Amino acid sequence: MVWDPQQYLKFSGHRLRPAVDLLMRIPDVGPRTIADLGAGAGNVTKLIKERWSDAAVTGVEGSAEMVAAGRKAAPDVEWSHEDLGHWRPASQYDVVYSNAALHWLPNHAALFPSVMEKVAPGGMLAVQMPRNFLAPSHVLIGETALDGPWRSKVEHLVTLPPVEAPAFYHDLLAPLSENVDIWETEYLQVLEGDNPVKEWTKGTWLTRYLDILQGEEKAAFEAAYGMRVAKAYPKNAAGQTLFPFRRLFMVAQRKG
Repeated sequence: MVWDPQQYLKFSGHRLRPAVDLLMRIPDVGPRTIADLGAGAGNVTKLIKERWSDAAVTGVEGSAEMVAAGRKAAPDVEWSHEDLGHWRPASQYDVVYSNAALHWLPNHAALFPSVMEKVAPGGMLAVQMPRNFLAPSHVLIGETALDGPWRSKVEHLVTLPPVEAPAFYHDLLAPLSENVDIWETEYLQVLEGDNPVKEWTKGTWLTRYLDILQGEEKAAFEAAYGMRVAKAYPKNAAGQTLFPFRRLFMVAQRKG
């Protein structure tokens, strides 16, 4: 995927809220080293550094475009341009934080214990992932992919939801942790503008499909999805679009 920081940050306030909610639930264990996995454009990494100003914070990000944006947003953070799936740090971290990133990686049964191994004993793992993949915003992307001349190019992207139920992650993390706190929040996001749910997904999940297509076919796919999603999320009497969005959170302290 080629990430567009400007498209992603169109809804920066809504995207930032769960990141801050997660950050504020991390106990103050006095961390000296912190890794932000999938640090994106750095707007959250900057807040991590502000909370723990004396800590050495590393932003790990696979998109060169996002790293460039992150270095501008958080210049006092060390930036590492590398694929999260191949993240092999030389030492453990006191806090490993990841906001809206790990759902892009497969095989969570192996991934989450592996990430926990990168947390120092007594340290904290804090993760937030969207769990909105059965909502119309995301289901309609798959329907559009399977209903058009582009099907053969994009149907392989139509897969099962990448995030499991909360109990799945509890069972993975509990044996490795002193305590595990897992919860879900559904945010009722009030969006403005023309077809804002399309614009929202265009900053993340829809990008995978649009990256594969070119020219008129790309525009036609976006337009076809846009018509579907606009009907699913009509404007209210005030001209606003209400977009419920569920997110899964977990904070776990590694056994000492």
